[in-house]
Parts: sequence; structure tokens; C-alpha cells
Amino acid sequence: MSEPADGETGLATLRTIADYQFGAGAGEAMFPTESDSLTIKRTSSGRPQQVHADDGRIASFGTDGRFTLGLEGGRRLAAALEAPAYRVVVDDESEPFVREEKNVFAKFVLEVGPAIRPGDEVLVVHERGELLAVGRAELSAEGIAEFETGMAVNVREGAPADGS
Repeated sequence: MSEPADGETGLATLRTIADYQFGAGAGEAMFPTESDSLTIKRTSSGRPQQVHADDGRIASFGTDGRFTLGLEGGRRLAAALEAPAYRVVVDDESEPFVREEKNVFAKFVLEVGPAIRPGDEVLVVHERGELLAVGRAELSAEGIAEFETGMAVNVREGAPADGS
């Protein structure tokens, strides 16, 4: 299926994929209709590869048909999805490490979204609710909550401490 050069059909498809992956409303949150100058980088075959906004990378579109979140995509999802959806919550002790893109270990997790499965894209948030990082869950929600050892989240991108 070819997409128009203006990318509008491409955005509609990306919204549908985000809704499927993260839940209803995620697509509009990540890729709003009143677009803030979204840029879709495509492969030579025309497949979407990365979506950027003025504030940074929203997401990359993998060959498996799923998004990997950028920090800006994480911010948009955090604002749109009701807690604890796709969230792994940590405290002050873990905050500086997570911001520096160190992985999250199960023993330091305070709370976890109950629907998280291994391989899901997740938001690592402070118990105050502030987004610290985005990454990929390595364990299920149940495993993260119960295990005392093991990596819970492979952190991909951390949020700088200055809030930017």
C-alpha cells in the first residue's frame, strides 16, 4: 500500500499502531492531529522508520511492527495514559542511575503496571510521577513485583535531571 507524499495516511496508520500497542488514545497523544511539525523518516522502501517532533524523537518503528519509544514519546504517553499503565515506578535511590540510562533492577521497583509483559515498551517514572526514562521490560509485571534479583527494564533513554 503506497502512502501519499504528505504523510497524512502514514500518520493515521501510526496512530492505529500506537493505539494497538499502548491502548486507546495513545495514537492521538503520540501523533496529534494538530501536529507540532512531526517529521517521519522513512527507509528507502518508504516504510516509516523514525518519528520526530520539535522536542525530540517520539518513536522508532521496528521491523516487527512495534514502536520503540523515544523520550518525547514517553512524555506524551505519560501525559495521556492513566497510571499505572506501562509504568515502572522507582524511588529517589534509583533516580540518578535511571536518568544516566542505567537499567532498572526488580528489587528497586516500587510499583509496576499490571499488564506489562516482557518486551513491552515502558515508562520508568519516579514515585512523584515524573518521567525518568523509557525502555523495554525484561520481565512480566508479576516477575518485576515478585523477584528480588534480575533486570526489570532495559533503559534506552534517560531524562536529564534539569527537566529538559
